[in-house]
Amino acid sequence: MNGWSGPGRRGVLALGAATVLAACTPTAKGADGDKVRTDLKPLERRFTALGPMSDAHWLGTVLGTDSRVPGPTDVRVVGTAQLKAGAVAAVLRTRDFQHEPPSGIPAQLTKYLPKNADWVHSTTFDDELTGGTYPGTFHLDPDTDRVYFDTTNPTTPPD
Repeated sequence: MNGWSGPGRRGVLALGAATVLAACTPTAKGADGDKVRTDLKPLERRFTALGPMSDAHWLGTVLGTDSRVPGPTDVRVVGTAQLKAGAVAAVLRTRDFQHEPPSGIPAQLTKYLPKNADWVHSTTFDDELTGGTYPGTFHLDPDTDRVYFDTTNPTTPPD
């Protein structure tokens, strides 16, 4: 016998499994303490195809900061912004969109979204905006010319 038997071995294995899972579970922590940001330059630099923006409210949330496993840091950039008048109508004329509300909206941002918005979404449009280089979804509201974006590690497009 090796000295491990009965509940003692099971207990050690369960504790070990729980420790590994806790160490690898991604967590989210706001880079600015979950402070809602309103600056436009970081958004306009990354989402150039949307054109000029105003009235932005967004979060830059660092994902996985409590992980004990070293690796790259991922950042979720999620929020809403006002596009110039007619921008959404112009996009809708040239692409197919489906009525689909955004999901997973952080509580800090809900008060900045238009009430009764008729959000539309297109995976093709997502791919155009991200260039296929990072995950991201973009929902548009035709009535208010607002965009809701939810991205991970959005890159700045080449000049």
